[in-house]
Amino acid sequence: MRTSRSAARFTLATIASATLVIGLAACSGDSPDAPATTTASPAAATTAPAETPEPTEASTEETPAPAPAGEGTAASWARPVTTPGELLTTIEGEGFKVDIYQVDVVKATKTGSFVDAETNKPLIEEGDDLVVLNRVFTNTGTEPISLSFSLASVSSRYADWPYLQGMDGVSDAAIYEALGIDDDAIAVGAPDAPFVWEPGTTFATAENFKHQPGSPIDFTLKLTPADDKGDLLHDKAQEIEGSATIK
Repeated sequence: MRTSRSAARFTLATIASATLVIGLAACSGDSPDAPATTTASPAAATTAPAETPEPTEASTEETPAPAPAGEGTAASWARPVTTPGELLTTIEGEGFKVDIYQVDVVKATKTGSFVDAETNKPLIEEGDDLVVLNRVFTNTGTEPISLSFSLASVSSRYADWPYLQGMDGVSDAAIYEALGIDDDAIAVGAPDAPFVWEPGTTFATAENFKHQPGSPIDFTLKLTPADDKGDLLHDKAQEIEGSATIK
C-alpha cells in the first residue's frame, strides 16, 4: 500500500503542476478584447539624436560688386550711346574720360567747306574717303558735373596737317545715322542748360574728316563746367591732350 500512495501523490503533484503551467500561460496571453501591450526595449526608448545636415559646398564664384549708379547708360538729357568700331585711345581728365573710337570709312556725300589756298580746290571732294570717329564721354567721378550747351569739345588734327585751319569734314546726319551714332549728344526735348552729367553716365559726339590711313593724329580735349544758370566757369576748365594712329 505504501507504493500505491507514493504513486498517487506523484500523480496528483504532476496534475497540479500541469494545471499551474496552463494557468500561467493563460494569464500571460492577450485577451481578444484587451488592447495589445508592448514593452519598449531600452534601445527603442532612447531618443535618437537629431540628424545634422550635411554641409553644403560653398560656391567658389564671387558675387560681382554692384556697378556704380548709372554706369554704362546715357545721361538723362543725352541721346542713346553706342560704341561701334575700334577703340583708338582713351583721354583721362579729372573726374571724366573720353574714349575715341574709329567707327568706319565712308564716302563723302558732298564737297567740304575748306579749300586749298594755292590750288583753290576743296580739301574734301564728293566721293573722297572719310574716316568717322565717335567720342564717348564718361563721368568717372562721384559728383555730377553741370555743363553748358557746348558740353565739351575734341579737336582732331593729323600730325602732318599742313593747314592753319582745323581739319575739314562733311555735315551730313545721314552718315552718322547709318552707323548708329550721333554728331549731336543732346536728346530732342531735353531741358535747357545746365545739363547735369550724373556720375557713371555718358554722352557721345561723332565727327568725320579726310581719311589718311596710318597717320598719327593728335586730340585736344577741352571741358568747361557751368554754374546753375548754365554760364561757363572758365576758371575750372580742363584741357587735355592725347594721340593715336588712324587705321
